[in-house]
Amino acid sequence: MISRVAAAIVAVADQDRMAAFFVDRLGFEVVRDAEMWPGARWVEVAPPDGGTSVVLSAAADCGREPDPAYPMTFACADLAGTAAQLRAAGVEVTDPVTEPWGSYIRVTDPEGRQLLVNDRV
Repeated sequence: MISRVAAAIVAVADQDRMAAFFVDRLGFEVVRDAEMWPGARWVEVAPPDGGTSVVLSAAADCGREPDPAYPMTFACADLAGTAAQLRAAGVEVTDPVTEPWGSYIRVTDPEGRQLLVNDRV
């Protein structure tokens, strides 16, 4: 039986720029950066403590447009602290918002997508 979600794939315009954002700004680590076929790369990043990884797929290599949104949410234990840390790293981030289902911040990536970070750890 299936035991977990291994990776979520996000089609991006620029793999290098997005990998740098995830690693240098969000603190992720590169899990794999390998050739898929000549001229195409598999770039996979994950939070430092592991868990589900994110594959930054070059949209053009797969004959598609970059995804307009993230197909998943991210989580942290301290939203206000995470927001402050990301702002200090030069990332555009909202103040925490509380809804009936939980609290979250929105983080804007270099390609204009917003990723949702919630406190559901």
